[in-house]
Amino acid sequence: MNQVNEQIVESGGINLHLVPSKKFKTLNFVVKFKATLDPSTITKRAILPYLLQQGTNKYPSRSELQQKLDDLYGAVLSIDGTKKGNFHIITFRMEIPNQRFLEDESELIEESIALLNEIIYQSRASGESFDSSIVEREKETLEQKINSIMDDKMRYANMRLIDEMCENEVYKTHVHGYLDDLPNLDGKNLFTYYQSLLKEDRMDFYVLGDFDEMKMKNSITTVFKKDHEISESNQTAEEGNSKTEPNTITEKQAIQQAKLHIGYRTNCTYRDKLYFALHVFNGLYGGFPNSKLFIHVREKHSLAYYAASRLESHKGLLFVFSGIAPKDFEQAKEIMDQQMDAMRNGDFTEDEISSTKELIVNQLLETLDHPQGIIEMLYQQVVANHTLTPDELIANIKKVSKQDILNVTKHIEEDTTYLLTNKGEE
Repeated sequence: MNQVNEQIVESGGINLHLVPSKKFKTLNFVVKFKATLDPSTITKRAILPYLLQQGTNKYPSRSELQQKLDDLYGAVLSIDGTKKGNFHIITFRMEIPNQRFLEDESELIEESIALLNEIIYQSRASGESFDSSIVEREKETLEQKINSIMDDKMRYANMRLIDEMCENEVYKTHVHGYLDDLPNLDGKNLFTYYQSLLKEDRMDFYVLGDFDEMKMKNSITTVFKKDHEISESNQTAEEGNSKTEPNTITEKQAIQQAKLHIGYRTNCTYRDKLYFALHVFNGLYGGFPNSKLFIHVREKHSLAYYAASRLESHKGLLFVFSGIAPKDFEQAKEIMDQQMDAMRNGDFTEDEISSTKELIVNQLLETLDHPQGIIEMLYQQVVANHTLTPDELIANIKKVSKQDILNVTKHIEEDTTYLLTNKGEE
């Protein structure tokens, strides 16, 4: 019933993903550009989504671009950048009404594809440069975004944990870039970089909705063409972990609530056979409100305002987050360690495994109820360079046994504990 069918066509350097579905009343176009994380270019990539929404050569202001979107029956556009594993991905999303639901059988699909092409390839520029006044304004926007992380102590603590844990790895690269780079950014070097990105990044184009597959393929491949095809050379090899013993980093600021974050190496990624068991392990350990971290650290001992864990599936990391009173660090850490030991010792029941698997499957099915959720699930395969359909993911999670979970725990290693605490605490 929830089967997702995906047809992949390679044409002119573009990987076109056709995902037919009669479930939604909208048509979704998503274009993703993927490159290996690089600290020397990350700030340029981070500012591009802000710049590219400011207009095109044909619609040279934000208001004119918005008017064109409104004319396309209220088409919705968004552009953003994210980090997945060792890659940075810039995503263009456009959602339009399915023209089969419109009384006026317009050329809505063709016009929307043309506009998306305009936004990507004909961004507003003068000569070989983005508009300098827009660049300066969006540099301020990005500066505010970077500074806002310092004010959000949970995000800040997670960023600092990764800084320390992945010190010699590209994964530590900050997704929003670096303040020190901003003075060196200008319209010309940003435009030059963007042109190279369009040529060198891997490009994946997703279409999801109710459409004629042959017509859609022809409509897109007629308009969208890359300068040259990209090999999979931008699949980075995973760096090894040089640490031999877990380490603890303490940082002090003028705060009331301390943040205790712990990073583990799972030595298991989306590509591995034990990945499904790792999913269930995380659910039991800290992924849900009935997990060990929540029950023991927060509920039983009242040591945390929150306590949870999450996976980084493509890098093979497990992160634990908690907000605690500064004085409770030692006790909270000890109880967290005890919960990890309990998982390694098999201190969980078949009923707990069963209910956790059900929660995970329901979560995945909810994701598949949204067009963007489906596309993001499908794109995980591109990031991992590994075929695993949503149906296969769900089926394999349902098969996970207690022994599978115990096998996963053998590979999990504590790496770094990061404590952000009050200046008044010793």
